[in-house]
Amino acid sequence: MERSGFTPLLSLVLSQKGCETAEEARTTLERGANLLHEPEEMKDMDRATARIRRAIAAGELICVYGDYDVDGITATCLLVKRLKSLGARALPYVPNRMNEGYSLNDEALEELRRQSVRLIVTVDCGITNLEETEHARAMGMDVVVTDHHECKERVPRCAAVVNPHQPDCPYPFKHLAGVGVALKLALALTPEAERERFLRESVDLAAVGTVADVMKLSGENRAIVAMGLEQLRRARRPGLRMLLQESNLGDRVLTSTTISYTLAPRLNAAGRMGCPELAVRLLMTDSESEAQVCAQRLCQLNKERQAVEQDIFQQCTALLEQHPSMREHAIVLAGENWHQGVIGIVASRLVERYQLPVFMICLENGRGKGSCRSCGGFNLFEALVACSDLLETFGGHELAAGFTIQAEHLNAFRRRVVDLAARHPADEGGRVLHIDAALPDLSLLTLRNVEDLRLLEPFGAGNPRPTFLLEQVLVESCSSVGGGRHTRLQLSRNGVSIDAIFFSMSLLEMGLRPGMVLDVAFFPQINEFRGERTVQLLVTDLRRSMSPAQRDLRLYRRYVSGEALERWELELLLPERRNFVALWRYLAQSAATEALVEAPTVLSRNVAQFSGVQQSCAATMICLEVFRERGLIDLSVGPRTLTIRIHTGTDKVDLNESAVLRRLRARLG
Repeated sequence: MERSGFTPLLSLVLSQKGCETAEEARTTLERGANLLHEPEEMKDMDRATARIRRAIAAGELICVYGDYDVDGITATCLLVKRLKSLGARALPYVPNRMNEGYSLNDEALEELRRQSVRLIVTVDCGITNLEETEHARAMGMDVVVTDHHECKERVPRCAAVVNPHQPDCPYPFKHLAGVGVALKLALALTPEAERERFLRESVDLAAVGTVADVMKLSGENRAIVAMGLEQLRRARRPGLRMLLQESNLGDRVLTSTTISYTLAPRLNAAGRMGCPELAVRLLMTDSESEAQVCAQRLCQLNKERQAVEQDIFQQCTALLEQHPSMREHAIVLAGENWHQGVIGIVASRLVERYQLPVFMICLENGRGKGSCRSCGGFNLFEALVACSDLLETFGGHELAAGFTIQAEHLNAFRRRVVDLAARHPADEGGRVLHIDAALPDLSLLTLRNVEDLRLLEPFGAGNPRPTFLLEQVLVESCSSVGGGRHTRLQLSRNGVSIDAIFFSMSLLEMGLRPGMVLDVAFFPQINEFRGERTVQLLVTDLRRSMSPAQRDLRLYRRYVSGEALERWELELLLPERRNFVALWRYLAQSAATEALVEAPTVLSRNVAQFSGVQQSCAATMICLEVFRERGLIDLSVGPRTLTIRIHTGTDKVDLNESAVLRRLRARLG
C-alpha cells in the first residue's frame, strides 16, 4: 500500500479494512457525489412528487411535519426551504415533545385543518401512523409519508409512502437518515439541471441530521456527510454559522465529531426542553441578528438540559448500584418526575456504563412515555414488536426507539424485556475494544501520517475512528483538567515523549501516577495551540502493562483459541531449531526422574538461564505442543502451571513432521 503513495499509518488501517490493492484502497476512501443514487429509484417517489407538484400548481397550503430531534428538524427546514423556492405555500410543524409526543397526533391535525392545510408531508416520522393518516384523510387532507424508521406489517394508506425500509422498495441504500430521505424528495422535485447546485446548498443540513441520528456512515451517507462538512466549513447558513460561533468553534477544523458533540446537543436541546420551534427558526432564518439570538438561547438551553440529565443519571445509577438484580440482561427504569426530553440521553449513558440495553420511562397520570437504547446487537424494534400487546404505540429502529405504555403493564413489560435480552446471544454482548493496529514505537506518529488519517473521515457509526495500541509506555506526568472530569498525560517510549488526553475519565478514578507503565489504546489527532501543531493521543482506554512473558503467554492463548493474529505475532510464535534444542536439554536434566511442575513464564525464564538461548514464552509453549504431539513428553496444562513428564528411551523423531508446526507455518504463508 505504501508503494502506491499511501502513508504508513493510513496503509496500516486500509490493510485492516481488507484492502489489498491501491484500487481497493481508493474505493474505500471514496466519498464523492458519485456514491449517490437517483432519488427516483425509491418506491412511491413518483407519486409523492406528483401530489406535491399538484399542490404547488393549485396554490394549496403544504405542511412539512417533522420530528423534534435534529434529524427531524433539519429535514423539516430543508424541505420547507426547497418547496418555497419552487413557489409553494409551505409551513413547518414540529410537535412539542412535552404535550404532543412523537409524530402525527389528532390535535395537531385539527389545528392544521383550521389553517387550511390541504397536504401534509411528514419527514422522519409517520410510518407507524395508520390511524392518524386515516383521520387526516377524513378531514380532507392528503398525507405523503417520508420516513426512515422500520416498517410494521402495514404502512399508512395515503397519497404516497417514501421509505427505503419498505420490503418492496428497490432503493439500494437502506441507511439514510430522515433528512436523507427528505433530501431525496427535494432532489426529485428539482429540475435535473439545478440538482447539483441545490445539493451543494442543502447538504450541510443533511450532514448534521445524518450524524446526529447516528446513521451508518458508509455509501451515500459517507458522501452526504463529507460534502456537508465542506459546506459547513464555509458556514454560509447564518444559523449554523452563529451556532458555531457561540460554541467557540468558529476557527476550528470541523469534523463529524464537531456535529456529534457540539452542534447536535445544542440543536437537540430545543426539542428536549420543549421549544423545537427555536431550532427551526435558527435554521430557517436569513437574518444574522435573529440567528445570533437563537444560537445564544440554544446554548443556554443545552446547559439547562445537561443539569437535568445529570440529576436523573445520578438517581438511576444510585438505584442500580443498590439493587444489582435490576441490571441483569437489561435495564428497565421508570420515574414519576423525570423530564421526558432527556431520558434518551440518560439511557445512552447507562448503556455506556453497564453495557446492557436500557429502557427509560417517564410516568405521568398512569401513563408512561419511554425511550430505549441498544447494546450488543440487541434489536430494539424487534423487542418492541414482541411486546406490542403491552404497548399503546411504538416506533424507531434497532438501535434507538420510543414507546408509550400504561403504568399497569410496566411489570409485565420489564419481565418480558429482560427475558428477551437473556435469550439474546451472549457472544454479541459485552464491551470489546477493537484495535486496528499495534504500533512498535512513536516513530509513525508524525504530523503528516496523522493528517492523512483524515482521508478516512467522516467517522461515525459503521466507520469508527481507527484505534491504535502502544504497549509499555511510561507515564511521565498526569494531571486533572476540565474541573477534574478529564485527565491529561505525558507519555514516553524509548525516550520519546508525547502528550495525551483521556476525556470523561478522572485521575482519581483511574488511580494513575508518574512512573507507571501502561498499554494505551488511542486515536492520534493534531492539537493546535498558539500556532504550534503537535500530535496528541486521544486515549480510548488504558491498562497496566504486563511483563513480556505475560504478554507472550496471552499471545499463545489467543493463537490456541483460533483468534486472527497479525503476521508479526505469528512470527513470535514460531520456534527456531535452537529453541527446541535448549528446551529439550533443560527438560532432560530437570524432568529426567520425576515430573516437572512449573509456570509457563518461569519455565521460559529457566530455559534461557540454563542454555543462554533467549526465547519467548509463546514459542516455548509451541515447542512443548510439538514434543507432546511427537510422543516425546506428557504435558498437562493447568490454570497456572504445566506438568511435564519425559518419555525415556524414545526413538529419534523428525520435529518438522509436526502437524502443529505445519499449521503455524501455513498461517504464516
